[in-house]
Amino acid sequence: QVQLVESGGGLVQSGGSLRLSCAVSGFSLDDYAIGWSRQAPGKGREGVSCITSYDNSTYYLDSVKGRFTISRDNAKNTVYLQMNSLKPEDTAVYYCARVFEDCADLRVLDPVDKQWGQGTQVTVSS
Repeated sequence: QVQLVESGGGLVQSGGSLRLSCAVSGFSLDDYAIGWSRQAPGKGREGVSCITSYDNSTYYLDSVKGRFTISRDNAKNTVYLQMNSLKPEDTAVYYCARVFEDCADLRVLDPVDKQWGQGTQVTVSS
């Protein structure tokens, strides 16, 4: 059974950091790209970042470039999203999913399983 479980969210002050984790089971990280998306209250979902499986290429939403870093630890079956210099506008529920390898265009980040995880809340106070 394929599962992706997000964790690591919380409340942080502006300028702070959080590291989100996406723990996966039921498949190998060697075989799939993983993407992160977020959804703020009253707004649509937006793709934040993805990492490919074949060459570990990484892609980022323009507004998070230089602040967020995606990485994977295949031995631990976990993908991370390190978020630094957080801003109030980063407040959202963050989700992970296995996505198609061609994930460079984050505007159309598409889960292979047509669904995202349960999400983890990130709240950044000003």
